[in-house]
Amino acid sequence: MVAGHFGFAALVKSRERRTPLWALMLACQWLDVVFVPLFVAHIESLVPVAGTKGGYGENVIYADYTHSLLGALVLSALFGALGALVWEKRSGVVLGAVVFSHWLLDLLVHRGDLPLLPGNAGNLPRLGFGLWRAPGVALAVELALVVGGAYAYWRAASQTASSGGRGAGAANLAGALLLVFGIVTVTLSALGQ
Repeated sequence: MVAGHFGFAALVKSRERRTPLWALMLACQWLDVVFVPLFVAHIESLVPVAGTKGGYGENVIYADYTHSLLGALVLSALFGALGALVWEKRSGVVLGAVVFSHWLLDLLVHRGDLPLLPGNAGNLPRLGFGLWRAPGVALAVELALVVGGAYAYWRAASQTASSGGRGAGAANLAGALLLVFGIVTVTLSALGQ
C-alpha cells in the first residue's frame, strides 16, 4: 500500500487545517522513508513470495526495525515531537498519529511480516492480516482511501476557499491532483510497476 497512506493523510488534512499538507504526506510515509536507507544497506529487505514476480502485494517485507510495532511507535513519537517543536503540540500529536497509521494500514495488507520488536527480537510471531493475498480487495481498499481522502480534502479546501472569497480554483486543482496521482499510483501498483 502506497497511495492509500496518502489518501489517509489527505483525509486527516480535511479535519486538521493547521498542520501543513506536506508534513502530513511525509508523515504517512515516514516508516518507508526510513526503510529506504536500511534497505540499501541490506539491513531490511523485500523477498518475493514464491511463484510470483514480486509485484503488488507479492513480497514479504523484512522491515524488522522500521515496521516493527515498537519501531513504528518510536519513529511516530520522534516525528511527532519534531512536529510539535516546529508547529504546535496538536500538530505534533496529529503527525505522530499519522506516522503510526502507516503501521496500522500495513497490518491490514501485509502477509504476516510485521514484527512486534525491532530486529524481531525474541522471535515473536509476526503480524499481518494478509489482505494482499486477495489483490483485488486490497486494491479496492486502497482506492477507497485515495478517493475518500481526495474528496474529503477537496471538500474542506473548497469550504475554506468559499468562506474566504477566493482560492476555489486552487482547491479544485489540489483535490483533482490528489485524486489523479492517487489513482495513477494505485494503477501502477496493480500493474506491478
